[in-house]
Amino acid sequence: MLVIGLTGGIATGKSTVAERLKELGALVIDADRIAREVVEPGEPALAEIARVFGREVIKEDGSLDRGRLGRIVFQDAGKRKLLESILHPVIREKMEERLEAARREGKVKIAVCDIPLLYESQESMRLVDRVAVVYATREQQLERLVRQRHLSPEEAEARIGAQIPIDEKVKRADYVIDNTGTRAETIAQVDRLWEEWLRECRSH
Repeated sequence: MLVIGLTGGIATGKSTVAERLKELGALVIDADRIAREVVEPGEPALAEIARVFGREVIKEDGSLDRGRLGRIVFQDAGKRKLLESILHPVIREKMEERLEAARREGKVKIAVCDIPLLYESQESMRLVDRVAVVYATREQQLERLVRQRHLSPEEAEARIGAQIPIDEKVKRADYVIDNTGTRAETIAQVDRLWEEWLRECRSH
């Protein structure tokens, strides 16, 4: 089984690429989705977040107040690192469990780990064989965050600034998917990569 790490910057278009890979037959393991699962009420990670950041990040119904927590951690790199130290090990463990289950089953040829902060975490890099980076310009990232996620320009800048610059990720990548053009152009690149990965699987 070939394991591809899919990453990029915030709002570069990873979800478009991940959706297409799923349509083509990849097992897609989404770190963001797992991150939401591990902070559900009753989960140990949520209790730890409440202990470290205070009850004010928990809503009355017991769920995580993502907006409030986001405002805290994106203004303070130390607090962001603290949050990552709580969440990343749990997320990684669940990803490993899903990869192992797929290996045991033996039906999956290509697994894709969709990990926004892949390069920021050396431990996560050990899960994958290769890395594909989805690229968009900084201007496109800003515009999408403001338009689609309704962030202020300052909040958008803070979130982009919290990650390794996209140009740096491109330099380190095994594959780059350029998402600066149309959706059709992006999908065509994904399809070509899929064929390349299948050929590699067949040759082993």
